[in-house]
Amino acid sequence: MSLKKTALFELHKKLGAKFVQFAGYEMPIQYNDGIIKEHNATRDKSGIFDVSHMGQLFIEGNEDLTKNLQKIFPIDLKKLQVNQSKYSFLMKDNGGIYDDLIITKLKNGYMIILNAACKESDLSIIKSKLDKEFKVELKHDFALIAIQGPKSKDVLEKIINGVSQLNFMHGNNFKFGSNYIYVTRSGYTGEDGFEISIKNEDAEELVNKMLNLGSKLVGLGARDTLRLEAGLCLYGHDITEETSPIEANLKWAISKNRIDDEFPGSKFIKKQYNEGVSKLRVGIKPDIKVIARESTRIFDEKNNEIGKITSGTFGPSVNGPIAMGYVKNDFSKLNTKIFLEVRGKKIPASICNMPFYRKKYVKGDNNVRS
Repeated sequence: MSLKKTALFELHKKLGAKFVQFAGYEMPIQYNDGIIKEHNATRDKSGIFDVSHMGQLFIEGNEDLTKNLQKIFPIDLKKLQVNQSKYSFLMKDNGGIYDDLIITKLKNGYMIILNAACKESDLSIIKSKLDKEFKVELKHDFALIAIQGPKSKDVLEKIINGVSQLNFMHGNNFKFGSNYIYVTRSGYTGEDGFEISIKNEDAEELVNKMLNLGSKLVGLGARDTLRLEAGLCLYGHDITEETSPIEANLKWAISKNRIDDEFPGSKFIKKQYNEGVSKLRVGIKPDIKVIARESTRIFDEKNNEIGKITSGTFGPSVNGPIAMGYVKNDFSKLNTKIFLEVRGKKIPASICNMPFYRKKYVKGDNNVRS
């Protein structure tokens, strides 16, 4: 089966990208400067990410659409304003997670951004749960471009007037050339930034304009180090069909007023919400400069196995190794001493707060905590 390519593939190639196979696509993992420089460029200035492999699902319908979607997703869509976005989940009946996603309310329906490896199965699941009267379409003629970092506002504002006035997790339509694009103030790096849904044929022009203003293309390698420093989950690793939002320490993403409602997994979620869970996702910092990769086993001080690492890397912005994983709930308290089995040796580490690296998100041009 041949690998899919995004609308920016030729530009990536021209700029020296090293490619990897990811979710059925040929995607850039890094460019000539390398992962650490791309990471730092995003933290210090602005980085451009091609995330066009992700799914852009549009659902349109009548006034009953919100009520129908409330039966599928565990957030309160009735409180969502037009052009406002929320993080949520597509869940199994046993409380496991099919996918994590971003839902944005539009004037005529909803846009849902899906993970690349899950988008086709997500489409089937959502269509099977919705009434036939609603139009459900996974767009293939749109690219998705993210620009992230403290200078992203200045770069994008010079190209698209008015984007700097968007609030965090809000979006709107803007004119670019002869077409409209949809821009949300969001991202997955822990930095201020924007995600842009744009026609495939316009994507390269937009990216070249951002590059000419000093921004830098960034591959999947630095995207991973950035999101892990921000304490954000990677689907298929930190959250899966075998983990619930409560176990993943993401119960904030389930609307409190929906706990007693009916949605997939609601009975399990209510039980876990009220009674607690046996395992919990936590932040972990090794005491020495050793990277604990995914599947590294975690032990307590008595040499009992208590969990596993789900993501681990070197964090350039914190200048040290960082990881997240699941441990038995009794060992999830801050500063608990644990040991990581790396290449046959037990490495001392501690349970720590997340995110590992914290920046301020914004509302419009005013810096505030999100």
